[in-house]
Amino acid sequence: MREHDELIDALATHRRFLRQTLRDIGEDAARATPTVSVLTLASLVKHVADTEEQWITFARTGSMSGGGESSGEDTRFLLRDTDTVATLLARYDEVAAATEEFLAHADLDVAHPLPSAPWFQPGASWSVRRMVVHVLAETAQHAGHADIIRESIDGARTMG
Repeated sequence: MREHDELIDALATHRRFLRQTLRDIGEDAARATPTVSVLTLASLVKHVADTEEQWITFARTGSMSGGGESSGEDTRFLLRDTDTVATLLARYDEVAAATEEFLAHADLDVAHPLPSAPWFQPGASWSVRRMVVHVLAETAQHAGHADIIRESIDGARTMG
C-alpha cells in the first residue's frame, strides 16, 4: 500500500470513530454538555472538520486561514442554529472527500513555514506529511473526547 493510501485509510478510520459517536443520537443530545467541558458531540465534529479543512488548505497553498483566535474569542466550538447533526456530518464528508482527493496525489515532502504563533517553534516548517499526521492526531484525540461525551449521555460506548 502506498504511503498516501495509508494516510488516507488512517484518517478514514478515525473519522469513522468520531462519526460513530453521533449514531442514533438526537439533536438535543448532540448539543448536550454532560461533562465539565463545553465540548459537545456536534461541536467536536464541527471543530474537526474546520481544523482538517484549514490544515489541508495550508498543505495545498502554504497559507493558513484564520479561526476565531485572532479576535481573542475562541469560536472553534461554537454552533449555529443551522448546525444540525445532518449538516455537520455532510460538511465533514465534503471536507474528507476534498482531503482524500488532495492526498491521493500530493507531494508529501513539500514543506511550508508555519505561521507565527506561540505554540509553534519560531521559523519551523512542516511537510504535507507532518500536517496530515497532525490532522490524524487531532481527529483521533477528539474522537476519544466524543466517545467519553457519548458514554456520559446515554452509556453508549462507541470505541471499545
